This record gives sequence, structure tokens and C-alpha cells, in this order.
Amino acid sequence: MNIKSLSDAQLVKNYISGQEAALSVLINRHQQRLYGFIFSKVYDRDVTEDVFQDTFVKVIKTLKKGNYNEQGKFLPWVMRIAHNLVIDYFRKNNRMPKFKNNGDFDVFSVLSDGAANAEHNIVDQQIANHVRLLLDELPEDQKAVIKMRMYQDMSFKEISENTGVSINTALGRMRYGLINLRKMIEKHNISLTN
Repeated sequence: MNIKSLSDAQLVKNYISGQEAALSVLINRHQQRLYGFIFSKVYDRDVTEDVFQDTFVKVIKTLKKGNYNEQGKFLPWVMRIAHNLVIDYFRKNNRMPKFKNNGDFDVFSVLSDGAANAEHNIVDQQIANHVRLLLDELPEDQKAVIKMRMYQDMSFKEISENTGVSINTALGRMRYGLINLRKMIEKHNISLTN
């Protein structure tokens, strides 16, 4: 059987039992996603490279000590390690993370009290990302109304004109969309507080 076709869990087992090549497969398999995740938080290639390497140093130490017990959830475990190292980086350098303004409405920029630390900013960004992912699971009409209202700051009158439906229909779609979002948040056990 080709080593590249093994599951993460099997590769972890193989690495723990001494097969060094298994770790290379794991790193190559998840490198792009993990690197992208880290870069999206720090916006600096050198820092991303350092955090990426530190993440796998920590992974190796944990695996060699026999302290890994994530039952087939290798990538989320590695992402958590990387996330914690990003927070450590911001704490150590006592600086706030930079977030690109990509034109999307960010509810957290309005709610910010200016005293939020880097960890809160990262958590807030993750919450916003979770909400965006969940939005994509909504029916198209509900998703469109919520995006126009929340991200484009359109009035219900403008939404009505844009979608060709009555204001009441737009309000109804918003209401059902929010109800569905709430159900998905509960179903996926996502916390919207930091």
C-alpha cells in the first residue's frame, strides 16, 4: 500500500512506531492549508515560516513523548497548536495582528473597545469566518438578504429593490436566515463569544 494513501491517523501511528517518512507525508499533505492559516493571521512570510516550523517541532515533540490522543483529528489538532503559537507570537511582540480590509463589513470593528488584545482579535476573526462559512449553507434567497444587510449595510428598502421582492418578503428572508444560522451554530457547537 502506498504511504501517501494512508489516513492521517495511520500515518501518525506509523511515525510513532519509527517510520520517519510518515511525518513527511503528513507535513506535505497539510502544508498549504496550515501555511495559509498562519499567514492569514500574521501577514508576514518570515513569521509564517517560523510559526509553521515551530508548529511541527511541537507536533514532533508531542508525538515522540506519546502525548497525542486526538483520535483521527490530526489537522484540527495541528491548527490549534499553530493558533496558540500565533497568539504567543503576538503576546511576545506585544503587537496587534494586522487584518486586511477587504471591503467586507466587519461587525467587530464597530464593537471594538480599543482595548481588545491580539487573542480576542484572532478569536473575533475566527468567529466571523465561521459565520461566513455557515452563511454559504443557507438557501440562496436568505443568504443574499443577510449579506446585503450585514456586509453591504443596505436598508430593507434597498434590498427589496435589488431583489425584486417586497420589503416584508425581504424581512421574512432575513428572519428565516437568522433562525437557520442559529440552528447551524447550535448544531456545529460554535461559540460566538471570545
